[in-house]
Amino acid sequence: MTNLTVTYSNPVLPGFYPDPSIARAGDDYYLICSSFEYFPGVPIFHSRDLIHWEQIGHVLDRVSQLDLAGRKSSDGIYAPTLRYHDGTFYMITTDVRGIGNFYVTATDPAGPWSNPILVPYGGIDPSLFFDDDGKVYVTAQQGADYDSHAIQYEIDIATGKPLSEPVVIWKGDGGPWTEGPHLYKINGMYYIMTASGGTAKDHREIIGRSSNPYGPFELYEQPILTHRGIEHPIQYLGHADLVEDGNGDWWAVFLGVRLVDSGYSVLGRETFLAPVTWNEAGWPMIDNNAGTVDLNMSVTRVPGQPVAAVTLDGKDDFESGELGLAWTFLRNPAEGCWSLKERAGWLTLHGQDAGLSDLGGTTFVGRRQQHVRASFSTCLEFAPQEGEEAGLCARRDEDAHYEISLKRINGRNIVAAQLTIRGETQTASETPIDADRVWFLIEADVTEYKLFYSLDGQNWNRLAAGPARALSPEDFVNKMCFTGVVIGLYASGNGNGKPSSSPAYFDWFETRMR
Repeated sequence: MTNLTVTYSNPVLPGFYPDPSIARAGDDYYLICSSFEYFPGVPIFHSRDLIHWEQIGHVLDRVSQLDLAGRKSSDGIYAPTLRYHDGTFYMITTDVRGIGNFYVTATDPAGPWSNPILVPYGGIDPSLFFDDDGKVYVTAQQGADYDSHAIQYEIDIATGKPLSEPVVIWKGDGGPWTEGPHLYKINGMYYIMTASGGTAKDHREIIGRSSNPYGPFELYEQPILTHRGIEHPIQYLGHADLVEDGNGDWWAVFLGVRLVDSGYSVLGRETFLAPVTWNEAGWPMIDNNAGTVDLNMSVTRVPGQPVAAVTLDGKDDFESGELGLAWTFLRNPAEGCWSLKERAGWLTLHGQDAGLSDLGGTTFVGRRQQHVRASFSTCLEFAPQEGEEAGLCARRDEDAHYEISLKRINGRNIVAAQLTIRGETQTASETPIDADRVWFLIEADVTEYKLFYSLDGQNWNRLAAGPARALSPEDFVNKMCFTGVVIGLYASGNGNGKPSSSPAYFDWFETRMR
């Protein structure tokens, strides 16, 4: 236990790690986030001090738990909730356009986790609450926009079967999108906490309390967390979860967005941490436009000593024989589409028929961009057949991605740069080369992404640049985007009706802050 003043930086999980939920087991803390169309689903992290988080696995790591075939971007896994009770961990979530609401269990949070146990009611964002009398409740969002509200019902935790009919227990503060409901029992009172306002500049966290788990709940008159209406480097605050540490101190984890000057962020929604204080009337307070949630925080104490913090900076040489936990696939990878053993010390990708703008099986594996100013590079060996390609990609979704690749067109190897903006793809540059070994580099900053290639790893040729805003979630066209940029390696048969016949070999992947 530490008793000195501690400083830390927000976000505690930088990059596309939205909708955090937290659980405590003794002196250990575990945190999970939404994963949407990426697989494995629901990354899980461990900490002793709530500041430094080490990824220990994924909750949903096999097709029997999560089948994302044909799923659009920003569908898939929404807003999971993590709870620990009587030696067992529970993760409940929604597989949007899939099997709906379900939970899985594990005695070891690193896994393995069980196959899904379905629950019958609710739209999205389900949460579990274990009451003192042994009853277990599901609290979930239902409805849309201004009709959005929270329902609740009791279940048999062994089977997921309902033991009561769903009841509307909370309609929020009159704003749209009452979401992410969590029920707590604190000092004999039941508190229901939800987000409100939608995950943008009106986002806020609100709370109510009652002596009964079904209410009626008294609404606290102000949000307990928001930065709406003020100038601040962190915006969109909300979708929070509470935890009490071993010292009796309370904390909140929640999402926020670090907007750049012109009002967007390619990093998406990130995970932030703040202490919770309790006012004289018994309400938990985080930050109601007081500016107490900041990029640099100071607290009197934290519950324990740090573990290794998550960082995606540095070089992955693919030498370990296992793909690091930070890597994530676009939907479920096809069997045999990737290997670290086929060529030792290299990541081998076998391109599927689908391209980066398609909803089919695309061979893409990447890592979340965590810094606005950063560079990403790799070395590729590839002998493509006609129409095949492989390369390096900055991806928001199928409507927005920039890639630089080696492909074969009309019998010649070509280095090509493509920009897909709002669903429209343009080839920005094509350069013939007499080589099947090439280095690729993407440099990101506040305003643009620059795409380079090299034939020796030393001398770089700029091929194209695309606006950063076009890769931000704020620049969506027809459907809201809930993901940040993922930088990845990919291979594709490019719509030839069959997978690539030539494997793509990547020697390493490196991320550097700029």
